[in-house]
Amino acid sequence: MGMTDVLIVGAGPTGLVLACDLARRGAAVRVVDRSPAPPRTSRAKGPNPRSLEILDDLGVAEEVLAAGSAPLPMLKYRDRRPVAEADPWADSAPSPDARYGRGWLIAQWRLEGILRDRLAGYGVRVEPGREVVGLAQGRNEDESRGESRSGSDGDYGGHGAHGGHGAHGGHVDVTYADGPAGRARYVVGCDGAHSSVRRLLGIPFEGTTAEDQVMVCGDIDLADGVLDRTRWHQWFDEDGAVMLCPIPGTRTGWWFQAGPERDGRGRPLAPTADGFRRLLAHHTALPGRALTRAELLSTYRVNVRMADRFRAGRVLLAGDAAHVHAIAGGLGMNTGIQDAFNLGWKLGLVLAGHADVELLDTYEEERLPVAARTLDLTSERLRATLEAIRRPGGGLDAAITPDTTGLGVGYRWSSLAAGGRAQKAGEPGPRAGDRAPDAPCADATTGERTRLHRVFAGPGTTVLGFGPGSAAVLRETANAYGGDADVRVCRVYAAHEDRAGAEPGTVVDDAGHVAAAYGTEASGDPAAGTVVVVRPDHHVGVLAPADDARSVREYLRRLHGTGRSAERPPGMVDAAR
Repeated sequence: MGMTDVLIVGAGPTGLVLACDLARRGAAVRVVDRSPAPPRTSRAKGPNPRSLEILDDLGVAEEVLAAGSAPLPMLKYRDRRPVAEADPWADSAPSPDARYGRGWLIAQWRLEGILRDRLAGYGVRVEPGREVVGLAQGRNEDESRGESRSGSDGDYGGHGAHGGHGAHGGHVDVTYADGPAGRARYVVGCDGAHSSVRRLLGIPFEGTTAEDQVMVCGDIDLADGVLDRTRWHQWFDEDGAVMLCPIPGTRTGWWFQAGPERDGRGRPLAPTADGFRRLLAHHTALPGRALTRAELLSTYRVNVRMADRFRAGRVLLAGDAAHVHAIAGGLGMNTGIQDAFNLGWKLGLVLAGHADVELLDTYEEERLPVAARTLDLTSERLRATLEAIRRPGGGLDAAITPDTTGLGVGYRWSSLAAGGRAQKAGEPGPRAGDRAPDAPCADATTGERTRLHRVFAGPGTTVLGFGPGSAAVLRETANAYGGDADVRVCRVYAAHEDRAGAEPGTVVDDAGHVAAAYGTEASGDPAAGTVVVVRPDHHVGVLAPADDARSVREYLRRLHGTGRSAERPPGMVDAAR
């Protein structure tokens, strides 16, 4: 039975982003999905600004932007008449530290198609019609490395030994509903709210389902020209609602969302094409026959639930398998994409033997509080929206706040947010754990325009050095990890600095945007400087004075081992790690 490094269960956006990230790191990845064919679903309306940065890092942002459209202004009606218009994104513009000022509208199936194509470029194809029915964690007899904290989760799925945790020793045996069994070093359940992986682990999914908060959804076609496609139309009446948003890349396709029809006892009826026609005729000025096709019909209930842990030994959960929340603010798919981007590099470094397996504990440490906060945020946005739509002119713009961009999500509490310099309140620049800001700059040797997130792009960790004092740390890092694509150094020159002897790949902060974003404006001391270690997922690991080489060295050792400086014979495990 062949061993794969990571088996990803579920080929939605979360699973596909994780697969792309791992595949480009050279990990052997398999992606299975229980659906016989890629599901055409358009539940999610598109990536938020933070997810666009991740898609950019994976090399697909241009394609996503081309296949979708900018978010549309909302036109709101009461009693069939337009009463108000709102554009919650009117004031959102790209800024030096964030290239994407607003999210993007794209059908989820289009986004998934783009990610599947990118994955195929790495030689990995989704395996459809493969349903996981058993998981058992096993361990090789010769495995001697330590158990991690979540190591003894033991038997589940009916059989198997305790979870083994050496980077190469342990494995998970996977049973499918049909076909041969498989074996993987790690399994990640990205298989949605009804996750079979979570069920096989026996992890509770605590929370509530609001049976009365119900919406019917579907993809429909409207007769050509009956409704303006430059608006997201929202009819909110005392007795219900209909929302119609044009699907980008189609001529007549619309996303349909509505309060359900109800029976004589007030119970919601299942969605049907004829029911959609009746809702359309009742709330809008359009005749029911204007709706020419309806498919992908579904009922959405507000579910607010969370797994109490995201890892059991060698099996992890991400996306809706780990947490589901109210649709308000459009954070469901985005939280999953961001889970995947947090997990991918950690799995990659553990599989490569650079980082100790404890690094995987930081996935739950960082993402579980984010999920909990997202549950609260979306529930609050839903409450605000339900309140807003009671008044004429209220609409879904009530759900859009700066919180929903994803750009403010950080991990200051994390054990991966190393100290370094202590910041005083109100001091500019990020802290350890925060998202590392983007900033326009220029290549120091060619003068070509670039930006920091381009410097960070790809699977590695980046060490930025500001000021002449940072040269020694950058040199030490390059000597230890040079030739290792996982660690890059980049000197950031201020506009006035002498750049003689600048290395290729270093940058000039010609307009001062980098210094403004990182709070590194030059002090009077010519030897001073700052060093910033940026993790592969664009979060700050260390922010330290340039003479604090130790903080940088220890942090990099934790993620990437000791590098070449130890000159250890190949195949020898470094006992000091």
